[in-house]
Amino acid sequence: MPAIEADYYELLEVERTADDAVIKSSYRRLAMRWHPDRNPGDHQAEHKFKAISEAYECLKDPQKRAAYDRFGHEAFKQGMNGGGGAGGPGGMGAGFSDLGDIFETIFGSAFGGGRQQARRGADMRYDLEITLDDAFHGKTAQIEIEVATKCEPCGGSGAEPGTGTRRCNLCGGHGQVRAQQGFFMVERTCPTCHGRGEVIEKPCRSCRGEGRVDQAQTLDVTIPPGVDTGTRIRLAGKGEAGPLGAPPGDLYIFIHIRRHAVFEREETNLVTRVPIAFTTAALGGTIEIPGLDGSRITLDIPAGIQNGKQLRKRGEGMPVLQGRGRGDLVAEITVETPTRLSARQKELLRELQQTETGDETPQSKGFFDRIKEAWDGLTD
Repeated sequence: MPAIEADYYELLEVERTADDAVIKSSYRRLAMRWHPDRNPGDHQAEHKFKAISEAYECLKDPQKRAAYDRFGHEAFKQGMNGGGGAGGPGGMGAGFSDLGDIFETIFGSAFGGGRQQARRGADMRYDLEITLDDAFHGKTAQIEIEVATKCEPCGGSGAEPGTGTRRCNLCGGHGQVRAQQGFFMVERTCPTCHGRGEVIEKPCRSCRGEGRVDQAQTLDVTIPPGVDTGTRIRLAGKGEAGPLGAPPGDLYIFIHIRRHAVFEREETNLVTRVPIAFTTAALGGTIEIPGLDGSRITLDIPAGIQNGKQLRKRGEGMPVLQGRGRGDLVAEITVETPTRLSARQKELLRELQQTETGDETPQSKGFFDRIKEAWDGLTD
């Protein structure tokens, strides 16, 4: 019908720059006007209603509208007429074989399809536990993994040696098959060749046509000084081999630090809790702590140190990962009250107690002075 070839925008009585809301509103108005139920027996109204409905179905869809804006009715003749119409044997005056080619020109290969590139192999994860000393010094660790590797007999092609591939008969080597669904041609990956456009004539007996086989591998992993729990080391190309000769994925090593007997780690700092006798706390002294580098770290205990006080030794902590310098060593002091005393020790402590004035322990004296003031306030 002549009305079918009319400009879609003119049919809907809108400008070519009209937005979706304007197009929808105009369509509703015109559809109500030309609906067959409102015009019984009027064939002209029926054709008009079909024309505006067709126009709206196109312009409400962004992809269809883009194709129509560029190629007009030629964009849809192949899909509507099955190969006939203006513009030559294919019915595509613009030189396109079907709607998929139009979308490929307008939007790129995401719409146009075509052969799929072989997928890269999957990445893999390996959890590696090391000691704090290993994290301090760094090391080379050997790991064993089971991983899909390239099949040697067929070189990853998936074809029995001496044979090859042939063009897929179902998709004709395009990797995509197309089928008409209503208004549009729908394109999907070929189920026979899985988008490659080729099929193997005779699958390799070793890998059964996959191009890869599971195999145990021993790998050396270089662990740099300063790693921490959660550090991720990437081994490029050591993941699973891709299908049919596609590139392999990567292997990611996730580090876990085993609990240490002396130190706890806080970023680049090493923290340790040091219990000392109350006499050392009162009189002062020195203590030695073994460092992770094999050295002896001396800490001076000032006289009168309190429980929970932290002593810091600069530059004696963990190395900075991929950087310079080291963190600190932090010793948190815990004053230990003796629980087993000889008779003589008890006697000496009683003599000390008798000489106390309260000035030796100002915090304790201040607290009990406040308690006394509070009680006196209650009795006034």
